Amino acid sequence: MDDPILHTSSTFNPQVIAAIQERAELGRYMIRGFGAFRNVPRLDDLVFLTASMTRLPLEGYREKCDTRTVLGTRFAKRPMELEIPITVAGMSFGALSKNAKVALGQAATWLGTSTTTGDGGMLPAERDASAKLVYQCLPSRYGFNPKDLKKADAIEIVIGQGAKPGGGGLLMGQKVNAVVAGMRTLPEGVDQRSPSRHPDWIGPDDLRIKIEELREATDWEIPIYIKMGATRVKDDVKLAVKAGADVIVLDGMEGGTAATQSIFQEHSGIPTLPALVQAVEALKEIGVYGEVQLVISGGIRSGPDVAKALALGADAVSIGTSALIAMGCNKPVYIEDYQALGTEPYHCHHCHTGRCPVGITTQDEDLMARLPIEEASTHVANYLQSMVMEAQSLARSCGKSSVHNLEREDLVALTLEASAMAKLPLAGTDFILGQS
Repeated sequence: MDDPILHTSSTFNPQVIAAIQERAELGRYMIRGFGAFRNVPRLDDLVFLTASMTRLPLEGYREKCDTRTVLGTRFAKRPMELEIPITVAGMSFGALSKNAKVALGQAATWLGTSTTTGDGGMLPAERDASAKLVYQCLPSRYGFNPKDLKKADAIEIVIGQGAKPGGGGLLMGQKVNAVVAGMRTLPEGVDQRSPSRHPDWIGPDDLRIKIEELREATDWEIPIYIKMGATRVKDDVKLAVKAGADVIVLDGMEGGTAATQSIFQEHSGIPTLPALVQAVEALKEIGVYGEVQLVISGGIRSGPDVAKALALGADAVSIGTSALIAMGCNKPVYIEDYQALGTEPYHCHHCHTGRCPVGITTQDEDLMARLPIEEASTHVANYLQSMVMEAQSLARSCGKSSVHNLEREDLVALTLEASAMAKLPLAGTDFILGQS
């Protein structure tokens, strides 16, 4: 007799069973792209207390709401001046196609903001397309060229990423074509693993020396950012500031990557929401809040996310995965190519394979041709513009003439978890979990 009820174990559910059996066949850990799949408390769990009787809103058609953002005012002679509080995060040429890198740079330029290089060095076409380019200094030093420091508008020393804090990067051999291999001075077609820590320093004192070297190499002209994955946030932020950082870039566990062990994505780091709150507290405790700017990343998707991050104390946000989605990642086209990867549109996280159906995370010439630069640039620019307009709308509704005037008291939490992590009252109450 057929039993219509299928009993499913909570411990060994179908996903767990499939993962065990896949590892049993492969004999190694799982590798994939994208970010954490697990559900975590996020900025969605906060809402604004917009103006009513106690405060007056601004009129959107007549009253301006400023979005100008300046990063790196602590030591740099030439801080990074941006038209909007949204930047594009570092993503490597190799992980991304040339067309994708150039499109990101062009879109950022159109909106008056910055984009960032990534592992593997500075792609000349990206430099040409980007009015403001942040040059990353990563543990691998792949493609790192002191001459390119002179071409940069800021330097970002990468300690870690939210998707894999404490772990190094991966670039599978199928994406290492002749151009990528040449820039990294590594063999073509061979898997590359980026180390998890820098080769020439083992602690904050060494980091201070590295920062001073970079400042001297760039005549103290441009700001130096330090990017880290969110783990022991308070201590890490304080040590980075002590080492001399102008800007802290903090990446929560919702942050994305083109390839890493899935264990890092799901089992390391803390979400963006509590990471942001702890970072602001750390800056205030050592008296540098406002002097050292804070950029938050990891799961930023919309204008409300931007506005809430600024209200919690960030100076700017950085986007990666959402920018790729804007240019076509997971778009329902070339369905048969998604299926060949064993997935479907809206579910693809197969960036590591180099077989991206929409030409973003690939070095295959035929696939890359599916991503026209002008069209991709336009889509990313439209997306950035819409996020800015959304953030401005919320700021005006709170009576603010600048998005940077948003503040914590404009927010309340919808869940107990968010209340505890953001240290904000639960909506409709004075109750803050852990403090009341």
